[in-house]
Amino acid sequence: MLISQIIKAAKQNSNFKGKIVVCNYVFMRYFRIRMNNIFTKILFSPVIILYKFITDFLLKCEIPASTVIGEGLVVHHVTGLVLNNKVVIGKNVTLKHNTTIGNKESLEGEDLGSPVIGDNVLIGPHSIIIGPIIIGDNAIIGAGSVVVKDVLPYTVVAGNPAKVIHILNKK
Repeated sequence: MLISQIIKAAKQNSNFKGKIVVCNYVFMRYFRIRMNNIFTKILFSPVIILYKFITDFLLKCEIPASTVIGEGLVVHHVTGLVLNNKVVIGKNVTLKHNTTIGNKESLEGEDLGSPVIGDNVLIGPHSIIIGPIIIGDNAIIGAGSVVVKDVLPYTVVAGNPAKVIHILNKK
């Protein structure tokens, strides 16, 4: 089961670095879910360190294993990709480089929430998506956008702050 998930993830990414990041995520997510005792955590701690070294230090990409991501994730040019551990990403989402998807905090440091991204979403390079917002299915986030409000399904947004620039036809 794990091997088939890794092979499927690798096939969906055309970029070599993207293949490495997504396959590492699938592998680590699998073991994170199953690491429920101290023996397993000790046994796999070298694997966790290797994962962090490859993704964080070599590829400059932060995708915590606790982040919930649906199958079909495509990552282009992984450099600068940062995801919060509470972000939820749907199926068949494409992420471009230098993208941040994170939580919003109050002035007192209270976590106000992280984005939930629907299925079949394309997120352009240099985008920032922050706070307890929902990005609807089949939405497109333009390059360089700062998204701090909900995005409806089948909508193209761009700018800082992101504004609706086009409504897509539902197929």
